[in-house]
Amino acid sequence: MTTILVTGGTGTLGKLVVPALGDAKVRILSRNANGPDRFACDLMTGEGLAPAVDGADVVVHLAGGPKGDDVATANLVRAAERAGVGHLVFISVIAADAVPLGYFRRKHEAEKLVAAADVPSTILRAAQFHGFCLNAVQAMAKLPIVPVPAINFQPVDAREVAERIARLEVGDPAGRVRDLAGPKVYGMGELVDKYLQVRGRRRGKMPMRIPGAAGKVYRADGNLNLDADTGTRTFEDYLAEQF
Repeated sequence: MTTILVTGGTGTLGKLVVPALGDAKVRILSRNANGPDRFACDLMTGEGLAPAVDGADVVVHLAGGPKGDDVATANLVRAAERAGVGHLVFISVIAADAVPLGYFRRKHEAEKLVAAADVPSTILRAAQFHGFCLNAVQAMAKLPIVPVPAINFQPVDAREVAERIARLEVGDPAGRVRDLAGPKVYGMGELVDKYLQVRGRRRGKMPMRIPGAAGKVYRADGNLNLDADTGTRTFEDYLAEQF
């Protein structure tokens, strides 16, 4: 039986990936070992990694956050190399190498660490999840006048990303595979309007120009990949499920 270690197995994506891994023996890496087959570990220091990785055939690296993805990934790669892991699957973000912001830069550094490792790997870049976009518009819609940055998104359903990850895990290491995005492109103003409509609310909107190098990338839609594989569930579908 294949043994799979999942980092971030209790997070938004991990909760969907773990049940999709079928009959494999699944280990979940978390800060607290509060259940069966859970290993307490701090990815930022590497403490607790060795026993979690030891004996794993596949590592699915889903853990991430606003800071430290490169550090955590470096620690995981070293542990996986020492343990002789056969396949490392890593989730990244579309345009990791194009958007000059800290989160994207650290994801790109993590990608390079995974690609250069002595462990065969697969890297999937995905667009922002529907839930990320919903959280953003909910926060902005609390204001009497909603600020609307000039950004377009191609949000994807987390379930479809989880399904792709599960398929990649059982396949051979494939390097960087085709990106995965949602079926439609939306301006931030459209996302706000769709949220307000489903909630039966009205708000004024104030367009905002994003300055600097990041703004230049966003104005050119450099954060998108219109040639990516696409899912089928739209942001409207997601809102209908949530409300």
